Amino acid sequence: SALREGMSFFGVLSTFGRPSLLLVAEKEAAFRLWRRWQSSNPDKPFEKILIANRGEIACRVMKTCKRLGIRTVAVHSDVDGNALHSQMADERVCIGPAPSSESYLNMDAILEAVKSTGAQAVHPGYGFLSENTVFADKLTKAGAVFIGPGAGAIEAMGDKIQSKKIARKAQVNMIPGVDAVVKDADDAVRLANEIGYPVMLKASAGGGGKGMRIAWNDQETRDGFHLASQEAKSGFGDDRLLIERYVDGARHIEVQVLADSHGNAIYLNERECSIQRRNQKVIEEAPSPFVDPEMRMAMGQQAVQLAKAVDYVSAGTVEFLVDSQKRFYFLEMNTRLQVEHPITEYITGIDLVEQMIRIAAGRKLEIRQKDVGIDGWAVECRVYSEDPKRFLPSIGRLSTYLEPEKSPHVRVETGIFEGSQISIYYDPLISKLVTHGEDRNDALKRMTTALDQYVIKGVKHNVPILRAMLTHPRFVSGDITTKFIAEEYPEGFSGIQLTERQEKELLATACLLHLRRQWRATQFQNIDRCFRSPTVSGAALYLFSTPRDSFSPPLMSEYHLRIKVGDSVHEATARLNDFDEILVTVLGEELIVSSESPLSSPLLEVNVSDVDVTIQCLERVGHNYKLVHHGTAFDVSVLSVAEAELIDYMPKKTEVESFQFVKAPMPGKIVEVFVTEGKEVLGYENRNMTVETYLQVTSTTPVCIIEAMKAQTILTPGCDGKVKKVFVEPGQFVQEDENLIELE
Repeated sequence: SALREGMSFFGVLSTFGRPSLLLVAEKEAAFRLWRRWQSSNPDKPFEKILIANRGEIACRVMKTCKRLGIRTVAVHSDVDGNALHSQMADERVCIGPAPSSESYLNMDAILEAVKSTGAQAVHPGYGFLSENTVFADKLTKAGAVFIGPGAGAIEAMGDKIQSKKIARKAQVNMIPGVDAVVKDADDAVRLANEIGYPVMLKASAGGGGKGMRIAWNDQETRDGFHLASQEAKSGFGDDRLLIERYVDGARHIEVQVLADSHGNAIYLNERECSIQRRNQKVIEEAPSPFVDPEMRMAMGQQAVQLAKAVDYVSAGTVEFLVDSQKRFYFLEMNTRLQVEHPITEYITGIDLVEQMIRIAAGRKLEIRQKDVGIDGWAVECRVYSEDPKRFLPSIGRLSTYLEPEKSPHVRVETGIFEGSQISIYYDPLISKLVTHGEDRNDALKRMTTALDQYVIKGVKHNVPILRAMLTHPRFVSGDITTKFIAEEYPEGFSGIQLTERQEKELLATACLLHLRRQWRATQFQNIDRCFRSPTVSGAALYLFSTPRDSFSPPLMSEYHLRIKVGDSVHEATARLNDFDEILVTVLGEELIVSSESPLSSPLLEVNVSDVDVTIQCLERVGHNYKLVHHGTAFDVSVLSVAEAELIDYMPKKTEVESFQFVKAPMPGKIVEVFVTEGKEVLGYENRNMTVETYLQVTSTTPVCIIEAMKAQTILTPGCDGKVKKVFVEPGQFVQEDENLIELE
């Protein structure tokens, strides 16, 4: 009993983060003893579980399995042989080549892995085969347990048309629409006019923001039908669409449910999921700042009604659209574990993966509705490998990857590590960063601190815009809708404008960093070094020589520096107090700047006149630095005044942008080519657009569609012209910056 009680703390660590280096040996020894005890424990739901997924969700499921003493089996594609989920599992099986259709969607290969490893149950995670009734049936016939709902519930809720009929019968609030398949583009226009604009076209068998288009007029409806059906066919193998009224300015709020095979069902409060791009969630929080207790109960009860109407068993999520008057309408039910489930776990203290496993083993749900409370506040940020300017996927290898400092209130769910390759084959999710606090402000504060500590190099990522949104006045006040990103960042995100105080912090840190590097170079080389401090009358020279074992910079030596941040130039005067501290005057204020962070570290913890700030130094080339402050990267150069005056004489490289070619903005597959040689085309300055952007720019000519990481992007020419040559065809894989179309 004492051992189990002690290991409960280790279980929390293994679920919510990696254990501290402190007492690791003792914890590992205790864990081995605990695993031996578990192996003879008749209460254990299963002996071995295969996780039919990859990445962070596979790792997440394995953590709970290990805590329960259950052995795990990982399946992986050729390129995932060294992935984190493969390394974490007790056993692993290769199931095919990199493309998902040949590996993670290959039912026969996964079933063979189940058979060869003797796994008793399969957890599908989310995506891939998690809502596939054929897979669930095949597992049952093979004698393995599918850790999820029954095939009947998956089928009923997976078909958006059928699910709406069931929800209406279960007396769940509904959005005005048509419970029938849209036949073609003409039928879509007819139905849209009957329902009234705006409307949403959505894949009947879809989810996760795929196969969805918003239309405000007849032309957008026709274009949206073509693109949504094509994306639905590509993503789900089913091009059927339905159409319904689009609730403009709505919130996206969902309710977590748990149900067992004994007739028990409960709801675990709500999650606010309104911050989205391309209809995919980016930031989630629980509870919602918009929901009051009465509304929470009403939404929860309707969610449970729907679950019982389809004999639902396992964890599931009922999603609602909520208007400004707190009227909520059924959107869909996801019959799987949601990406954002950790925030519910934080505020309820319930491990949803464990509950899914126990329910799948036929256990009764021991939690009652009255036992479900709300403990504090939790926020999740999805960290994606993508360019926040255009929200396009970014491909590459993680050359540097440092996660934020973990604690009981900071959780990082990831399936990658430093050196991992972000490829075109899978979702661009790097990690889920989750924080918990006593209230919303506390959780948001912890999140901004964690984002400041998150160092990612090698790919573009969305940490800058996540950081900006969390401190945006509108977000902080809770005044958010699903259009938040489109309204606040209509041209994408290029960085924040620093306040005067933040700018001083950046400039002062640049001075300290630059001078410390200069001083260290002097000590390292063990030679006389000259620092120049130009003044109006001339240059004062400070010479010093230092032994390697007793370096001490000259105290109160003064340096006049010129700092350039982007196109802005600033003068600064710095005086040395010691190696880790300077006195700097910049923008008219004298500041004491100190830091004990190693110069080799990309993460700098700096104190600027008694204010602690975190700044990243991602790159240094000579006197040029790339510093990140408040999530935004700034190109900074630090020179003495004399050096700055001389460098002005250096010739400037002229950058010329050529519109002669339409190039691939990322590695991917060409889905469709719209032009042929000799065709006249109209250009648009934003040549790489999401489909939503293109639908608002009717005057430009699309030339082709490229698909990467499950997202499709329309490419358009940068200027008017005539197509001279087409280098690609549908189905062809291309590399970043590869020429696709030549214009004349």
